[in-house]
Amino acid sequence: MNCVDFLFQDQLERSADFILGRSETLSYKELNDRVSKVAYWLGQHIGTNKNILLLAPNSSFFIVSYLAIMKSGNVVVPLNPGIEFTQFDYVRSHCECEHVFIVKQVKKRLKLTGDEYIDEDAYASVIESSNSIEWNEVEFNSNCLAQIIYTSGSTSLPKGVMLSHKNIIANTNSIIKYLELTDNDVMEVVLPFFYCYGLSLLHTHLKVGASIVLNNTFIFLGSVLSDFEKYKCTGFAGVPSHFQILLRKSDSFKNGEFPHLRYVTQAGGKLHTAFINEFRESKPDVKFFVMYGQTEATARLSYLSPDLLNDKLGSLGKGIPDVELKVVDDQGNKVKPRVVGEIIAKGQNVMLGYYKDEQETNEALKDGWLYTGDLAKVDEEGFIYHAARRKEIIKVGGKRVSPKEIEEVIVSIPGVIDCTIEAVEDALLGEAIKAIIVPNKEHDEITEKYIKEYCSIRLEMFKVPGLIEFKANVDVNAAGKKVKKI
Repeated sequence: MNCVDFLFQDQLERSADFILGRSETLSYKELNDRVSKVAYWLGQHIGTNKNILLLAPNSSFFIVSYLAIMKSGNVVVPLNPGIEFTQFDYVRSHCECEHVFIVKQVKKRLKLTGDEYIDEDAYASVIESSNSIEWNEVEFNSNCLAQIIYTSGSTSLPKGVMLSHKNIIANTNSIIKYLELTDNDVMEVVLPFFYCYGLSLLHTHLKVGASIVLNNTFIFLGSVLSDFEKYKCTGFAGVPSHFQILLRKSDSFKNGEFPHLRYVTQAGGKLHTAFINEFRESKPDVKFFVMYGQTEATARLSYLSPDLLNDKLGSLGKGIPDVELKVVDDQGNKVKPRVVGEIIAKGQNVMLGYYKDEQETNEALKDGWLYTGDLAKVDEEGFIYHAARRKEIIKVGGKRVSPKEIEEVIVSIPGVIDCTIEAVEDALLGEAIKAIIVPNKEHDEITEKYIKEYCSIRLEMFKVPGLIEFKANVDVNAAGKKVKKI
């Protein structure tokens, strides 16, 4: 089955609004109609099995184009609309993309001209000139390529993760099961749709007949809190920086009442336990789902039930429904409890491979398992505790140090918004530890001396940062994920 037919399967007659927000609304009926028209136009004018770029902020333009490209039997390649021209040119050439759906603002910035660029005007013309088209499901091989999502690679060039229609269907079903989503849910969306976590929100809420509120201005926290109230949001999804900012830069969030908020989800990196505890103290009736995933797994791989946070705080949980996770040593054998190994995963959500990169594909996919590159331990009950990315481990005088352990200690200081631990060259030790700290400006007691004394009480001496740097803001990418040097 085509994944778009799967997503719309039970919603073709639905009249409620799918997209909510200050800039635009769109009903399920209007969405069905527009997707059908654009998909039909693509089939008539472009054909099938073509790679088509999509560059747009979260909007109806993005959602309709994204769904229509896949429904038409083509492959969608969503890109960050803030992409630089050299990266854009590389991806377009690498994917051999002849056509691009793109908003005029980005088209102008990249200085692009030509009929192959389908902007808002061309898109509107397609919709206005087409008669109403009946939704048409056709026989379709769900193993076919649906999308290519580019993610940072081990070199300066991004890697294209190939995801099939079956991958999207499988991961959507799994997420709906453990979050128990229904058509009564309303999700506040601040994550961009060119990011797999953001796309998972689109897929799951469309499938169950729920609504999404588009907010592209998380930097203005007041607009997010206003959305919670105005649209009676039941859910919020964020990466660590979102929760750190909400908790330590916004008294309005910590002290505010949001009676409709049922749950929040966190992925995109480890959120330190200090912030999770802070959230739970602030919002004890809101379910907090810790999750873990990768683009290579369509989005999600594991979750920790909110009911287990007391006993398993710090764990990323176990595999989501229909996904098997193991932590293995270098020989592929399961590690014993408390021993560090690599997380590997198996399930129908695991990618087809990397586009035009057989070597990287063979390194990541072995005997049906996805090797994630993430190091972790398991406890006696099989719950997984993330240690670090394989490339993040610091070696100080021959001793292995996980940056996350040190970051966990420093962010437990109430006035610290964020901490990043990185390695710097050291003639004696090989590598030394540097802490980059973002303090709340109102906490002037946080000094280099204070940090080192605080750490020396809680960490072994070789783990205490020798270098301290203070910064005003957290460095994040367009998806809100923290940017770290490897």
